This record gives sequence, structure tokens and C-alpha cells, in this order.
Amino acid sequence: MAAREKLILLPGMLCDARLFTPQAEALSRTHDVEIVMIDSADSIEALADHVLERAPERFDLAGLSMGGIVAMAMAGKAPERILRLALLDTNHLADAEGRDKIRNRQIDAVGKGDMRRVVVDEMKPVYLAARNRSDQALLDLLVDMAMDLGPEVFVQQSLALRDRGDQTAALKAYTGPTLILCGEEDMLCPPERHREMAGLMRRAELRLIRDAGHISTLENPHAVNDALSSWLGAAVSPSA
Repeated sequence: MAAREKLILLPGMLCDARLFTPQAEALSRTHDVEIVMIDSADSIEALADHVLERAPERFDLAGLSMGGIVAMAMAGKAPERILRLALLDTNHLADAEGRDKIRNRQIDAVGKGDMRRVVVDEMKPVYLAARNRSDQALLDLLVDMAMDLGPEVFVQQSLALRDRGDQTAALKAYTGPTLILCGEEDMLCPPERHREMAGLMRRAELRLIRDAGHISTLENPHAVNDALSSWLGAAVSPSA
């Protein structure tokens, strides 16, 4: 029996493996699925190096939000190792002008013990599509993941996002099958940004997910699973 392809999933900021629970359950039937945390450094480049160091020689790669940013950096560093690339609810550009002031204020607040308020009041309310904002179980899960990771990870990830570079060149250079996926109601990384990303790439398919915001994997898992399954079936070049 041939060995199954490795699929690496990278969660977003303040999220852990629970972000991909529906995907891991569905895709593990056909792939060797590993969810790799991005909580070991305070720069996107260092996080990309960390994942590449522990990854096999060839693998499929999917990341959501900050995980997608790390995935893009990995594609820029080692495109020949990534058979297929999926970028979910993410952003290929550097942090927006003035965003550093917000991140610095949040870092300061978290350092003073105010993390739960920052997470609950400033971050999570804009994550979900309209119909999901009353889903208390989902809201509680998002807060639980953040609080379980804790203040140190919050600061590391905030610094990495604040100081990140533009990934346009990495997207233009990557030639493997690529899924660009976004919740239709994603206010943090809106559909138009994903259209831009798809337009930069040679083999990109854009999929917009109904009834989903920034946390598409949990808001509409069946639609996301269908899109990922189709992407994983795309042919790769013989050289890969």
C-alpha cells in the first residue's frame, strides 16, 4: 500500500488544533493530517522555518488567517516541497498602516493582565458571520482557545503579524494547485482581498463560503471540507 500524502494544517492567531477539528476528522480518511501550532517565535519567517524543519520532504499545506500567512512564507522559501497550497481567510499584504498602534496597545493591555477583555471585546466579535454570532458554543470555543494559549503566545503572534512582510512575490512564484478560500462575510480578510490573491497565482481556484466569516472551518465545515477535498484531488506536476 502506498504511503498517504502528508497534509499540514496551520491554525490562525490564538487558535489551536480545535480550529480544524471537522477537517482533521474528514480528511484523515485519505491523508496523514498533522496540525502544527505556530506559537514558537515572534516572526513569520521564523515560524515558517520551524514548520519546514519538522515537515517531510513533500507535503500539502493549508493555513487559515495567520496560519495562511505562515504558509505563504513557506511557499516563498521552499515552493518545491509544497505539493498543493490552500490559503483560507488570510491576507498576503503587510500589516495595514496604523495597525501597529492597535497591536501595541493590545500587547500592553495583555501584559497588564487584560487578555480576556481584549479577546472578548476587541477581537472575537468581528470573527463570525451574522448568523453565527449568537452561537454561544462557538463563541466560547474561540475564547477558550485564546485563553488556553495565553498572554505569551498573544504577544509573540501579535509581533509576528505587526512586523510581517508582503507575500506577493511568493504567490506569484508558486505554481502548484492552490485553493483560495474565504467566508463571504469575513470582515478581517474580505473576499476582495482573496480575489487579489487568486489573481496573482498561476493555478488558483477561488471559493467563497456562504454563512461564514473569518472562522470558516467551524462556521460552515461541510462546505470547507468539500473545497479542501477537491483541492487535494488536483493533479500536481511530475517534477513535484
